[in-house]
Amino acid sequence: MSRLFTLIFCVLFPFTVQAHPHSWIDLKTEIEGSQNQITGLKMSWTFDAMTSAYMLDGEDLSTENKAKTMQKVAASVMKNMITEHYFTYFYDGETPIKYSLARRGVLTQNRAKLTLDFVLPLSKPKVLDGNPLKLLIFEPSYYVDMSWQTKGDIQLSPDLAKNCSLELIEPNPTSEQMSYAMSLPADADPDNALGQLFTQTVLITCSENKG
Repeated sequence: MSRLFTLIFCVLFPFTVQAHPHSWIDLKTEIEGSQNQITGLKMSWTFDAMTSAYMLDGEDLSTENKAKTMQKVAASVMKNMITEHYFTYFYDGETPIKYSLARRGVLTQNRAKLTLDFVLPLSKPKVLDGNPLKLLIFEPSYYVDMSWQTKGDIQLSPDLAKNCSLELIEPNPTSEQMSYAMSLPADADPDNALGQLFTQTVLITCSENKG
């Protein structure tokens, strides 16, 4: 397993003994397409400094080998996210919208933080029919907080922006759910229903395609 995959599902840092989450990813997403269809999602995920250091621990970061190392780590992360659907859930009503394998995975470093950029194409273009679409990105157990910091971190392609609008809905867990999340010990079995309780939702509303 890659370091990131291990971090998300198996490893809790020894200094985080109670509170969730244990790692943070700042999301930026562009919804790609034309005026009458959505074709994919362009992602940019920035990892917190500690997670970034963990991902590169033990890797060859010498000047002559760093580019190759970053490419190798990016490929490993991308491969291991396949079985988890890239932590990305896209719906037309209650029907999942399927996508193909992600491509163009690139890992870059800015000071202490790593950013993973990639494109997640839909398996076939989603023709707009007037129904609202729903997008969520989350790690189910909530070991990793994945969130858009502002509404501006979600963008529509210029063509889609002519026909669609976005709404970012913040999660609204109950006090009991928050207390439960904070009370879980580090060695607790993952609760794969927990992450969705603390997950933002993006609603995409587009005019019906008349073409």
